[in-house]
Amino acid sequence: MCILITREQIVEALIDLVEPTSCRSFAELQWIRDVMIKPEQVSMTIVLSPDAADASVREQVTEAAKAKLASIGVEQAHIRIRLASEQELEQAGLREPKSSVTRDPHAPQGHGANLEELSPLLNPERNVTFIAVASGKGGVGKSTVTVNLAVAMSRLGKKVGLIDADIYGFSVPDMMGIEDRPIVENERVIPIERFGVQIMSMGFFVEDNSPVVWRGPMLGKMLRNFFAEVAWGDLDVVLLDLPPGTGDVALDIHQMIPQSKEIIVTTPHGTAAFVAARAGTMAMSTNHEIIGVVENMAYMQCGKCGEKEYVFGRGGGGKLAEALHVPLLAQIPLGAADNHPQEPDFSPSVYKADHTIGQMYIELAQSLIDRGQV
Repeated sequence: MCILITREQIVEALIDLVEPTSCRSFAELQWIRDVMIKPEQVSMTIVLSPDAADASVREQVTEAAKAKLASIGVEQAHIRIRLASEQELEQAGLREPKSSVTRDPHAPQGHGANLEELSPLLNPERNVTFIAVASGKGGVGKSTVTVNLAVAMSRLGKKVGLIDADIYGFSVPDMMGIEDRPIVENERVIPIERFGVQIMSMGFFVEDNSPVVWRGPMLGKMLRNFFAEVAWGDLDVVLLDLPPGTGDVALDIHQMIPQSKEIIVTTPHGTAAFVAARAGTMAMSTNHEIIGVVENMAYMQCGKCGEKEYVFGRGGGGKLAEALHVPLLAQIPLGAADNHPQEPDFSPSVYKADHTIGQMYIELAQSLIDRGQV
């Protein structure tokens, strides 16, 4: 089967699929989400009111959706049902708005208040380790390193949080295969948990991959929300995936979390390492400890002969580490996570624990633990 239909055709086919508690179309409510069209199947998330959480209702909605999709030629449909958050219910007019600022990421609760009071996570007595993962430029695999390092630490028994602080270029939810949206309980956002990691990202609050068009001050407010309004659990370490470069977000992180440590990610290419040095210089100028450099895309290993091909050159990570007077923590080769969409824990970018590169991330995480950095 080769599917040659559009998202608009799919939504049109489901136009008269009715949400049972509101008697309104799912399409009208904009509760048909995460539509993905692949050559062999269509997958999507349908949001359902918590008042219709009965298993039989879920099954009825799923079967009705599949039947309507079959009428336009979709033979294989993966339908995921999740319950609407309080915010989504309010937006749909199914709940009275509360005075909680979690409805508006532009106006964080307690603006101007001490963040340590609003977020116990930032209290030094909690002994939470913060590690920001930075790069000088985009495209070096910084987010891939962050995601896999977080999962590796979780596999080693650490309680891990991950903040996707790349507000403009958020990618963590997609990389980890997350389709859920956070829910709100007691006016606090509950992080999404995946592979044992608690995750918060701007991507959870943006519809249909829309661009974030904000100026610098708005970014800082969103970051405050990630600390002040999120119900983080008991954590040992929090990784922060910073945007590339030395802009407003990186500066805000350095000011909000003065105790944060930093890992710099680069490729072996000399120019990438040269630009990455700026991120390192910024960290040092704000008295943040740089714990090391990770060289990503270090080489490509031939499957048959085992020889290494240095596609992007050699030595960039080592030179950067030498310039910053820190260790070269790891050299991660080019690769792809060997995952299949049909697997229950599918993600495009998280390596399995027994994968060669997955083992490298576990070794990297273990080395940080052994050195007392976590």
